Amino acid sequence: MEPSEIYRDTWAEVDLSCISHNLKVIKSRLPAPAEFMAVVKANGYGHGDREIAEIAVQAGADSLAVAYLSEAINLRRQGITAPILILTPIQPQEVPIALKHRFMLTVTNAGWLEQMRAYKSANSRDKLRIHIKFDTGLGRIGLREREEWDAMVPRLKQPDIEVAGIFTHLATAGNVDIGYSKAQAAKFQQMLGWVKESGVKVRQFHCANSAAALRFPEMVLDNVRVGAALYGFYAKEHAPDLQLRPALSLHSRLIHVKRVNKGQYIGYDNSYRAAEDEWIGTVPIGYADGWSQSLQGSEMLVDVQRAPIVGKIGMDQLMIRLPRSYPVNTLVTLIGKQMDEQITCAELAAHLGSVPQEISTSLSSRIPRLYKGHEIVTEMMTPVTSVHFPNYVKKEVKTKTRR
Repeated sequence: MEPSEIYRDTWAEVDLSCISHNLKVIKSRLPAPAEFMAVVKANGYGHGDREIAEIAVQAGADSLAVAYLSEAINLRRQGITAPILILTPIQPQEVPIALKHRFMLTVTNAGWLEQMRAYKSANSRDKLRIHIKFDTGLGRIGLREREEWDAMVPRLKQPDIEVAGIFTHLATAGNVDIGYSKAQAAKFQQMLGWVKESGVKVRQFHCANSAAALRFPEMVLDNVRVGAALYGFYAKEHAPDLQLRPALSLHSRLIHVKRVNKGQYIGYDNSYRAAEDEWIGTVPIGYADGWSQSLQGSEMLVDVQRAPIVGKIGMDQLMIRLPRSYPVNTLVTLIGKQMDEQITCAELAAHLGSVPQEISTSLSSRIPRLYKGHEIVTEMMTPVTSVHFPNYVKKEVKTKTRR
């Protein structure tokens, strides 16, 4: 996206060099044989699926993972050729699409393998590559009992089926108490005993997500599925020596500034009342952009100072209490740094009682993403410079008729 094509005063910047850095740092800590699966679901955690997929593969990712078939197809249409695992089971009738695009599929039960035969002939030369999900305690999807595995075994030995992987997912790998994660890992090892006894050939086993890959080397096995940490989201107390970099920042501008008197109301439903004479600024971002009304009371940076959101957040705009009067077009940072002050997705997530990736994935397509920080930018995007970009955007936008 060209800067001159942006017709908003709110934009996100994604530094692709941070993605490359994070991947290489995490990979350097893994046992040498372990492969790296970069999770790019949910539009690359809100950072851009194609851009993140491209840079991840360049930085050394062996494969990619998405949540849904539609996400995988979208990557193929954008020219991504790397192996892709779809983490959510697809419908049996969609198997021909998976074969056409060489996707790896998640399978959780024998019934699916039987039903898909109506859409794939056993005589076909095309091998269906699958990863079988075991549920060791998350309680979401996956087989849990030996009988379920035994029912799958004959179908897994068909010549047109390749068991590319068997995996599980940890429920509490980021928690202080590691007992449940250890129990899940032990359960997975027990289940792998079923696999060994059955004689089914399996290419790799994996159970480590971002937190486990950073905290529990013994859980790495043959592959790691890294999502949150790839984007710089991780708990520093779990890996204090690790220096991951957040890749996304979010900026806007003041579009209106006014002085209100003590006792005057701001926002829908008179949701804020000035405690004294105050300066109020309006920022053009709202819940339709993914800036939830639950973020009322959180802060933004203006002139390296924190400014709280006051009143209910609207669909397209919100208000902040300013430390003093500022001119229209003053830069506002919602995520990122101004000098030594910083607002992170983790801080905003704590305000919601959530996780950082909920903040980034909530940012809607109404917010343009601009990419910088790697040679890939010269091939795909117009490069931008973090220091000068805000003024550049202002200059370009003001040459257009806005409304």
